[in-house]
Amino acid sequence: MVAVDKPVRSSADRREAIAAYKSILKSVLEGRPSGMRNRLAEALGKNRSFVSHITNPAYDTPIPSGHLKTIFDLCHFSADERRQFLEAYDEAHPASRTREPRVEKSRQVVVRMADFGNDELNRKVDRLMQSFANEIAQTFARERREKPTKNGR
Repeated sequence: MVAVDKPVRSSADRREAIAAYKSILKSVLEGRPSGMRNRLAEALGKNRSFVSHITNPAYDTPIPSGHLKTIFDLCHFSADERRQFLEAYDEAHPASRTREPRVEKSRQVVVRMADFGNDELNRKVDRLMQSFANEIAQTFARERREKPTKNGR
């Protein structure tokens, strides 16, 4: 059996492919309420300049595949936007993510909080609560991977 190698892509082709999926992300973000870039930066644990780089098609900084789920969850891509983005992402980075991502179950927890009478303060508290929930999820997901349960999961 003879192995067939994929053609080597030029750096210009790679930059063009990265720009394609970044253009989709930029378009999605522009249709969301103001402050979304800040919320995305906080959810990713990065600063706002990182988000500027990963959403600007002029920069060839790739989006790490580990950030995709957070981006999709927070930015609320439509099914069509998500499909287009993933097709472009796979074109740019063919080996960086699996074809069938594992679907993680999630649940929603509602926490009632006082209204602090200040929209900016309320948003800060909301972001802190979301950040705390993300940290809890990451901590226990790590623990679950490291310590299998009785039934082997």
